[in-house]
Amino acid sequence: MLMKPVIYGLSGLALTADERAFYREADPCGYILFKRNVADRAQLRALTDSLRDLSGRDDVPILIDQEGGRVQRLGPPEWPDFPAGPVFDALYDIAPMSAIEAARANAHATALMLAEVGINVDCWPLLDVAQPDTTEAITIRALGHEPMRVAAMGRAILEGLQAGGVVGVVKHMPGHGRSHLDTHLALPTVTASEAELDSDLRPFRTLAHAPMGMTSHIVFEAWDRERPATLSPVIVEEVIRGKIGFDGLLMTDDIDMKALSGTAGEKAAGAIAAGCDVVLDCWGRMDEMAEIAELLSDMPPRSLDRLERAMATIGAPEGDFAEQIAKRDALLALV
Repeated sequence: MLMKPVIYGLSGLALTADERAFYREADPCGYILFKRNVADRAQLRALTDSLRDLSGRDDVPILIDQEGGRVQRLGPPEWPDFPAGPVFDALYDIAPMSAIEAARANAHATALMLAEVGINVDCWPLLDVAQPDTTEAITIRALGHEPMRVAAMGRAILEGLQAGGVVGVVKHMPGHGRSHLDTHLALPTVTASEAELDSDLRPFRTLAHAPMGMTSHIVFEAWDRERPATLSPVIVEEVIRGKIGFDGLLMTDDIDMKALSGTAGEKAAGAIAAGCDVVLDCWGRMDEMAEIAELLSDMPPRSLDRLERAMATIGAPEGDFAEQIAKRDALLALV
């Protein structure tokens, strides 16, 4: 099967004629949705149906960032508010098993909500181990400061998503917890030693079987002084594939972030050359998407295999949304 190793964003609530023509020609690996693409259930289901029809693939990846808290694209009044990672971290302080079960129920409910509108991939959970000086862009979302609890709740989230018919994406490899800067705005450099960074790798290593993962746009001097993880063959091959042992589909974080420099096509080509399977280009800008499509070759067999394995983990949604919400809320009430 021929497709470009890129996941594109869309401009609005429905595909434009130009988008239809371009996506049909480029045949990207998948699509990612944001608030600008969301109005209500009927509109969103029609949009995701149109993406499946256009691609000719029932299992085309349709992604979203639905974590809870400040990072949720589906929200009130059409959908309920969901809590963010620190809420579960607080419960873990007093009742670890209750926190794990609450995280699982929360993710299960999230997946049922997404599957209803045709979304099959959630860019979640964060496995970043927070530090005292971690950027707020991560601390408002993180599952905690201890690798063990981050891994335990991350596993529960992956399991909850799968039960609801959605595949999860672990992020941001090899760890965003030591960054003082928001990669949306600047390129962070982490000076921690390789020994210190081992604790950052631990949650990813524990969940190395995850079907999908996402890189971070961060320079780790211990491994590569010149290039951020997304663009570093050393970090992708030796750290993510090697030390962590991750062999799932590896996508970049959004290549439009200010942490990376160069044109959209240059950044995309650099990420694929570094060993990433797929580039994430989120903003639906036609000129940038066209440049990326021009510079990227079709997905190689190894990446196609990883994609197929990841999407094969998605089964029919099981369970009741209201029951999962009630279970989560009863457990969170313990705090």
